[in-house]
Amino acid sequence: MKNNGFKIILVSFIFLGIKSYSQKNSKQSFDVKRNEVYIDSMMTNALEKGFFPGAEIIVGSKDAVFISKNYGFHDYSKKQPVKSDDVYDLASMSKVLGATLVTMRLVGEDKIKLTDKLGYVVPIYKDSAISDLTVFELLTHTSGLKASITFYQSLLSTADGSPLLSKDKSDNYPDLFDTMYVNKNIVYDANYLSFTPKENWIQIYKNMWLNPEFYKTVYAQISAANTNTRGKYVYSDLNLLLVKQMIEAKTGKKLDQLTSEIYRELGISKIGYNPLKWTSEDNVMPTELDNFFRKDTIKGYVHDEAAAIFGGVSGNAGLFANAQSISVICQMLLNNGKYNGKQILKAKVVKEFRDSPLTKEGIYRGLGFDKRKPDEFFKANDFGHTGFTGTFFFMNPDNNRFLIILTNRVNPTRTNRLMYKDDFSAKIWRQINK
Repeated sequence: MKNNGFKIILVSFIFLGIKSYSQKNSKQSFDVKRNEVYIDSMMTNALEKGFFPGAEIIVGSKDAVFISKNYGFHDYSKKQPVKSDDVYDLASMSKVLGATLVTMRLVGEDKIKLTDKLGYVVPIYKDSAISDLTVFELLTHTSGLKASITFYQSLLSTADGSPLLSKDKSDNYPDLFDTMYVNKNIVYDANYLSFTPKENWIQIYKNMWLNPEFYKTVYAQISAANTNTRGKYVYSDLNLLLVKQMIEAKTGKKLDQLTSEIYRELGISKIGYNPLKWTSEDNVMPTELDNFFRKDTIKGYVHDEAAAIFGGVSGNAGLFANAQSISVICQMLLNNGKYNGKQILKAKVVKEFRDSPLTKEGIYRGLGFDKRKPDEFFKANDFGHTGFTGTFFFMNPDNNRFLIILTNRVNPTRTNRLMYKDDFSAKIWRQINK
């Protein structure tokens, strides 16, 4: 018995030694100082040129965090420095960190299949032109649906019938929104929008409530959004709106409930929809000054208008998070679905979703996940996603590294695309993979 006990102790020490060596070796293979100097230089340049007001960056591996830093301020007034507890509007990163993550869980539990058809799962689409679309087609953006629909604009009109927007600034079109000027006499549809709470109406902004009857027109528009390009790649927000409907129909639970269950298992709390329900407004990065729909600088509510229509919980957008919470998800995915000794997602499902099943057709997508045609910045097996608000996360399963960059580049306006013209995020991704 004494010998057996000694052997157990010896094996334990060997295992701990291997694990310690592995983590140490992982960090040694990554030159923290050199990469930190590079990132600091990139960030200093970005802030000086006004790429965004503030940012958070985390670089790590499947078992360690190498660099975790905050830069800049909440906005250009420079009154409130960025801190690690601040959460950012993730925009389209929500597609994978929300609806896709839940779909991975459900596929692993055999509760949903990639071959499941929309109309058979969600009855309102049963007799529509998009009834036969599969989960696979929706997640790979090969459904043939148009890129997006500005649902909210049908809630707006003008008393004299003049256009909502104009290319030219004038007395009637004084305020800029994106690249257009907004009619100063916009009228909101009182049948569907209220500026005071109403029973059973959905809160879509701090002072706006939507009549849920409006969703009938939304679903009718989606049903008619087929462009007859099925099988070809067209990135579309509509795909993930439908994935959300399918997983909710299959489970009888709402998307925010389903994501929260996974986040709790991972032990992360600075991630979720509608952040003012779980953090303070001071901890939320502001996004755009919306002169068109909400007439306010958006802070604590989702920037994306389609996600706003759905009360901030949507398949295409809506999640807010800090980088630390996302880093845990990255580590779980790089560890084949396992985190802290617990199998969160099945390993075979993680591999299936992150690979490129359509490369032969020239389509560089995983299931939900963004992938890129290999170039000077991205390798064949890299996977992740970006967000319109200036967010980015990618993972490299070959060297088990990940990068998270969170910014609010749309503050105060979405016209600021400087970080994209400079390949800002891609350059940092290339650097940490050297």
